[in-house]
Amino acid sequence: MAQATSAAEAAKEPGAVVTPSGLIYRSLGEGAGAAPTSTDVVKVHYRGTFLDGREFDSSYKRGEPIEFPLNGVIKCWTEGVQKMKAGGKARLTCPPAIAYGERGAGGVIPPNATLQFEVELISVKGK
Repeated sequence: MAQATSAAEAAKEPGAVVTPSGLIYRSLGEGAGAAPTSTDVVKVHYRGTFLDGREFDSSYKRGEPIEFPLNGVIKCWTEGVQKMKAGGKARLTCPPAIAYGERGAGGVIPPNATLQFEVELISVKGK
């Protein structure tokens, strides 16, 4: 599947939904499991890229998914992962305002970067 090279392109992809926050959500496969709420702990596999396709992070490359409280991550993830069900996969295109904003992150993500994540929701703890 080709990578969108701009937020405008991502918004035009088939099935893409733009939310009021600016998140561009596109389901890549519906799950049949539980849907999380913002206070749930979720387990996901993900791949994070810049709009030019350069990868900056991947749980797949580390060989294990990560688990975290959904309200303890960037707003884009808190909002986007709640649209999923366990077993599903989606692409989240995150404008800076709901990603890392003007501060960037850890010398890896520059200020005001739009980011894309392919997220696979493996499970919702306790559901």
